[in-house]
Amino acid sequence: MIIIAFAPNSSKILPNILCKKFKHCAVIVRNENKFTMYQFVAHRHVEKIVLRHRDIGILATYGWHFVYIPRDIKHDFDPDSSWTCVGMTKHAIGICAPWILTPYALYKYIHE
Repeated sequence: MIIIAFAPNSSKILPNILCKKFKHCAVIVRNENKFTMYQFVAHRHVEKIVLRHRDIGILATYGWHFVYIPRDIKHDFDPDSSWTCVGMTKHAIGICAPWILTPYALYKYIHE
């Protein structure tokens, strides 16, 4: 199962200017009883953060929204090859839609 996390804030300037409701997205993959979050920082720099159930609850209290996708991550997933957090997320779940450029557009595409 893949969980896509959407954050309402970002420390970067451009997402705060260009993006509407959500400013950042991340991929969370479940491994047995823990989760691994792929947090996009910059091109060729993706942090892998180990989370527990409690940590996801803490993120939810800070305004993060989660969308659960009932499929496995793509076998050729390479998070370091993406230029944006949205590009990394689209590659992880196998979406090939060039018009989706912001986290909110991705949220609407997945959630509908």
